[in-house]
This record gives sequence, structure tokens and C-alpha cells, in this order.
Amino acid sequence: MSLLELSGGTLRFGAREIFERTDLRIEHDDRIGLVGPNGSGKTSLLRILAGEQELDAGALSVSRQTRIGYLPQDIAVDGGRGLLDFVLSSVPGRAQLSEEITMAETDMARKMAAYEAGGTPEDEAAITALGLSIAALHERQAHFDTFFTKHEAAKILHGLGFAPTDHARDLGEFSGGWKMRAVLAALLFQRPELLLLDEPTNHLDVPSVAWLSDFLRRSERAFVLISHDREFLDAQIDRVVSFEPEGVRHYRGNYSRYVAQRSEEATILENRAKNLERERAKAEAFITRFRAQANKAKAVQSRVKALEKMEAPETYARRRTMTFSFAPTKRTSATVLKVDGLSKAYGDHSVFRDVNLTVNRGDRIGIIGVNGAGKTTLLRIIGNELAASAGGVQFGAHVEPAYYAQHHCDVLERADTVFESVARVDPSAGQTLVRTILGAFLFSGDDVDKRVGVLSGGERARVALARLLCKPGNLLLMDEPTNHLDLASSESLAESLTSFDGTTLFVSHNLAFVRRLATRIWNVEDGTVEDYPGTLDAYLERARALRSEAPG
Repeated sequence: MSLLELSGGTLRFGAREIFERTDLRIEHDDRIGLVGPNGSGKTSLLRILAGEQELDAGALSVSRQTRIGYLPQDIAVDGGRGLLDFVLSSVPGRAQLSEEITMAETDMARKMAAYEAGGTPEDEAAITALGLSIAALHERQAHFDTFFTKHEAAKILHGLGFAPTDHARDLGEFSGGWKMRAVLAALLFQRPELLLLDEPTNHLDVPSVAWLSDFLRRSERAFVLISHDREFLDAQIDRVVSFEPEGVRHYRGNYSRYVAQRSEEATILENRAKNLERERAKAEAFITRFRAQANKAKAVQSRVKALEKMEAPETYARRRTMTFSFAPTKRTSATVLKVDGLSKAYGDHSVFRDVNLTVNRGDRIGIIGVNGAGKTTLLRIIGNELAASAGGVQFGAHVEPAYYAQHHCDVLERADTVFESVARVDPSAGQTLVRTILGAFLFSGDDVDKRVGVLSGGERARVALARLLCKPGNLLLMDEPTNHLDLASSESLAESLTSFDGTTLFVSHNLAFVRRLATRIWNVEDGTVEDYPGTLDAYLERARALRSEAPG
């Protein structure tokens, strides 16, 4: 029996149809990736499967034995509980069982006291029955303790980057990103029959992404996954449900296989359309040539009927993707920048100490490390957005830095139009250039007159990237540039950056993005920045070895 079945599912937002008459069956061993551009309906479908959004038409049926675990992009977790206790108590029925045991044992103590004070045989029988009930409750608790152990919970927390000293900390003390990790840890610990994961790597660092990838590969449970990291998606899934211009489609294989199949389908349809057009042209030419000849009237009429029956050529609507290229930049000195004796502390907390680094012209440096290690802090100091506690950064000759940060998407002037927001970066850029840049980032026609305040997170990210392209300089500093971008846009950004003839420093947890772009790695860890001599794969292998050790 299937875990879940969606039949004829239809969803609309106002006059806009998100999907129509969609069918989806999820079996016990399915590993499904949802793909499509931002706003196509991926998250909405996941919410429907989780039971958090209603269909406009169709039906959703879930088998009685199916437990569903859902990780949304936005979570709300209250404090008042320790981290480890939150994970342990998340298993359905466990907290209620503990309450039942406490109530039963309290009742037993009361009955025993009454019996010792002069009870009857009926009281003794009630005590015996209650004792058997308590024994059964403890047997159920032993089942939980056997299959959902503290050791397993600690291993999952360790894999997601929590230290043993975090276990007793109140959830309310953690940032939003770490709360998301706590919820993810609880879902993985529960081992539901079906996991629904909406961008689970968004707040994870590279080591945690690698650990989660290994965990999901080893899992025998079904899941549905949305991710903008091609490599992460490819490693996990064996089915693709894609939101295409012509509707929701299903494909076997991972994401790369889906891309190949989609390309093959498009080629077949294009060739078929060309053949149909040739046949149509030949028939029309015959009709035009012999229409006036009486001895050809029967043949002409036959061609006319054939034309009327000829189906319209079918082709796929080409999905627009973000595409752009950088103009040549001003040449800098061979040494673009030097970091000398750099230190940063917040009060008694030292982020890093006495860091010395050199960046050469043409470097593409991926800055990685666990969350909180200081990656963004280092980039902000280099970008002159944050003061160092000691030491400094010296730029080479003719270096013109441009900085893209996650928070830049949120501080755009909400009252500006899209056009005004980008044009403001370089007043000397003409209207044609600004519109060309905006077109490359999928803003055209009336889109350029939209107010920034009404845009989605992904649209604001594209505005911020367009602003960067309008005046890119020759040193790009980028903090998580793929956040809020769909998979196709992330890949397009990586491809475009490989053609940038300047120098790039970037922070990213997107494995495919780092591997595609980085020519060097800076590993920020334990108050230092290591200029990593090996590949990203070598770094990840070392991280896996360290994280495979259980916490003490």
C-alpha cells in the first residue's frame, strides 16, 4: 500500500492556477525531488502533502500507518526546553507516555497508602491491576528507550553541528538558523515513514550539508526534497517531479538524468514539429499550384482535408533562466589584497586571531566552515562593512571591490521600483544598459516598474545581483549568493562567475556552487583561517572523518 496518494490535485491562488489535476503516489522507498523555478508551486505542494494547505479540487489520502515529518523553510520554535530534551521528546507519544506513567505511579502511591491504613480485598485487586498497567507502560517506555536513544539523538545533533555543551541549552537561546537545525534533528530522530524537506540545507554549513547527505543516503525511509544544490539533490533522489510550463511532469532518475531526459524530449518534439511544418508547407504549395486545374480537383481536395486533420506542432515552452555575462574589468596588480595580523573579537569572545592571507589576481576563493566560525565576519571586514579588532586589509593597485551580502536583499529601498533600485547604483549607466541588465535577471516589461516591497525573497535576491552587475568592480565579495535562488538560477550564476576576469571571494554552503567555482578554499575554524591546499573533496573527506566520531 502506498504511503500517500494525491489524486486530481488542483491549487489556485486567485485567478492564477498553480497546478491542475495532478496525481502523485509516494511508495515506501521513494526518494523524490521537486524541481522548478521559484514561485512555480513546489513549496505549496509540500504543504499540501503535509496537511497544512487545502486543495481547491482533488483528494489526498494518507495510509493510517504513515507518520509524516515536515521541515518548512520558516519555523517558529518556543524556548523553555533544553535542546536534547526537545529532540528526545519529539517522538510522537513519548511525552504523553511519560505523563501517563507519572499519573499512574502517583495513583499507585495514593492507593498503597490507603490500603496500608486499612484496605479491603477489592483495594488489593485494584492495586494489582494498576501495577500490571504500570508495568505495561514501562514496557512501552523501554521500547522508546531502545529504539530512540539519547546516544542516537546526540549523534544526530553532533552531525548537524551542535556541541555537547549545547545539549542542555534552552532552545530560546539559539538563532533562527540553529533552531531550524534543532527541528531537523528532531525530524531525523523520529524516523517518520515520510519526510518532507523544504530547502533543508539553507541554514547548514558545508560539513553539516555533507553529514546530512550521508545520513539521507543511508536512510531507508521515503522523502520528498526541495533543494537548490544540484549536487545534494543528485546524491539523494531517484525520482523527479518537475513544475514545467505545460504542467507537472514525472521523471525517473536523479536531477542530472531529468535534465538529460527533458533535453531529449525537447529535441524529439522540435524535430517532429519541423517534419509537420515541412508536410504542411508541401501540402499548401500543392494546393496553391493546382487549385485552378479541374483535373487536380480531387487531389487538391484531399490535401485540404489532410491539412484540416493535421495536428498543430507541439513544442515545450522554453523556461526563462537567469543569464548574464561580465564585461572586461580593469586590470589590478598581481596581489589583489593582503590580510595582515587580522583579529576580531566581541567582548571576551574571539572570532579569529592573527590571520594572515594573500589573494592573487584571478583567484576564486570559496570560504567555508561551520556556522559561527567567522566566515561572514571575515568577508565583512574585507568589504569594509565591519571594523577589525586588530590588524587590517591592504588592497593592491587599481582594486575596486563590490560586496554582495545576504542582508543586502532585505535593506533594499522598498519604495523604489526595480528599475530605480538598479539605476541608482551607477547614475552614469543609461536606461538601455539598466534594462538590458534587468532582462538578464528576468525582469522585463512591467516587471521593472514593480516596487521592491512587493517582491518575493528570490526576486529581491535577483535585484541585488543585478545591482552588483551594474557596477561589479574587479573584486567580487559574495556572501551566500545562491540563497533564495532556484536551482537553475544558482547554476547560471556559477557559470557566469567562471567567466568573470576579476577576483572572487565568496561564502557558500552550496556544494555544487563551491565545487564549480572555487580554485582555492579558505577553511575558517577554531579562530584561524587555513588556506586549504587540497580540493573541496579532500576537505569534506576530512570533515566526515572528524564528524563520524561520536560526541564524548
